[in-house]
Amino acid sequence: MVTIIIARLRGLAVRNLCVDGIPDYLATARLPYGMTYFGYRTGASPMAASSSTSSELGRPLLPPSKTKNATFHRGANFAITGATALDLSFFQERGLDKGMWRSGSLHTQIKCSAQACRELSRRSLFIVGEFGGNDYGSTLFAFRPLSKVHALVLHVVASIGRGLVVPGTMPIGCFPMYLSAFREHPPDGYGPRTGCVKDLNTLSWAHNAALQREIARLRAKHPGVRIVYADYYTPAIQFVLHADKYGMLKQTPRACCGAPGVGVFNLNLTSLCGQPGAYACDDPSNHWSWDGVHLTEAAYGHIAKGWLYGPFADPPILDTTKHLG
Repeated sequence: MVTIIIARLRGLAVRNLCVDGIPDYLATARLPYGMTYFGYRTGASPMAASSSTSSELGRPLLPPSKTKNATFHRGANFAITGATALDLSFFQERGLDKGMWRSGSLHTQIKCSAQACRELSRRSLFIVGEFGGNDYGSTLFAFRPLSKVHALVLHVVASIGRGLVVPGTMPIGCFPMYLSAFREHPPDGYGPRTGCVKDLNTLSWAHNAALQREIARLRAKHPGVRIVYADYYTPAIQFVLHADKYGMLKQTPRACCGAPGVGVFNLNLTSLCGQPGAYACDDPSNHWSWDGVHLTEAAYGHIAKGWLYGPFADPPILDTTKHLG
């Protein structure tokens, strides 16, 4: 039986924050978060690709690692909301820590004793990521030059190149949050077909290219370890270009849950999902963007299938689990 270990998967990370109760200050603690998967307020954003991955492998929703008296023999979710790949000290040294979640980095999530790690890793499928989004977002929303954000790529990739299933990052220039916040671009700054911000997508592409080089290096160094690159970028671009193919509305990137704001994105930076003035669309499965920065459950489900069976993983995850027993 394969044990699934998750670190920082979008949509699951907040659950460790809420094991002792849902904080009132947390926007994701309020409906409409949780409306489709759980049917009640949970403190969870739409379930990530890992949820569908677990289901396909015959596993239930993984319990948060901070849960008291829980059984983790079938897996655990170590994800922490707002987690970065790099330690907080990295951002403090650069004056980028203002407004960041102080909940922990990748290194915090994967700490365990040598013996525990050996026992855990023998028959486990580790899903590590998507990391990088919070690292880059903290710098972008500090309005540092894009060259400074690109300078983080090698640091971030070096920090996360250690898992078995390592997701890349999404095309952040396509998300309503970034399209609304960074709209001072000339017409040629947007993709002619996607409408996404080209230089922000270039950042995501640079991260993913560097991450794949790091995975190739680790594969060569550890030929007995199967390391999967899980692609978020390609399917997200397909949602933008061919939304109707996936049963979603053919439209400009638009948040299901938000408030009228800039352009046609249904997003207002002062009334985000879960805050007064925001509301959810009637059918989230018609959208690929849930709240402007996360995907909908339907979109994550399409990605999960691509990770399990191909073509959005190299190699597909099910090829890897066959070798874990």
